[in-house]
Amino acid sequence: MNPIFKSVLEKNGEWPYIVRRLSIEDLQLILSVQDRVAASMEKEGILQPLSPKEYQYILEGNGMMIGAFVEEELIAFRALLIPSLNDPEHLGLDIGLQAAELSSVIYQEISNVLPEYRGNRLQKTLAKLIMEELGKEAHHFHFVCCTVAPFNIPSLKDKFSQGMQIAALKQKYGGQLRYTFVKDLKEPVPQICKETILIDMGDTVRQQELLAEGFRGIRMLRQSNDDVVVEYGRLF
Repeated sequence: MNPIFKSVLEKNGEWPYIVRRLSIEDLQLILSVQDRVAASMEKEGILQPLSPKEYQYILEGNGMMIGAFVEEELIAFRALLIPSLNDPEHLGLDIGLQAAELSSVIYQEISNVLPEYRGNRLQKTLAKLIMEELGKEAHHFHFVCCTVAPFNIPSLKDKFSQGMQIAALKQKYGGQLRYTFVKDLKEPVPQICKETILIDMGDTVRQQELLAEGFRGIRMLRQSNDDVVVEYGRLF
């Protein structure tokens, strides 16, 4: 399969790498990377791993995956998923869509980078590339959604850097607290909020109150005392 991108890893001795689409033949490589990333996590519950069947579902035409390779080694990957419309936890419901609108949603699914290759902006690069690949195809999607655990700082930075916004904060996946992020693909530049409030990331109740009032989480900040806060904004 032909590369869609070539560059070098600046923090790894200028090693060259390529990015290409992944196929079902890459499944074992994908699972190996996921296992190594999960083993490196300091806190359980930060990463919600996918099962082999879930990856197979994506790779067999229900989404898209791209991966970064150094020679033959897969070092990072990113996925888009077309979700089942029958999923009771469909993220479209979290952002206020009706059942008839759920087919307009695609998910930014799991993104993994091997620990030894972090610091090369691979997550950001793959995010840009996979959305460009989606844009090359005829599609009907209006919204891209995903979930992120509070205090998963690298993933939160990744989502905010793409212009995604927090639309919900609730328990998902059997009781795991998650932010639901959304981006309107037909309005890629978010409108400017006229009212903003800073809330400690650990204050779940207040964040949920603001979200119920129509606020969206628009960025994350680290305070001088090292506390992490989320800026919520509302349009008028």
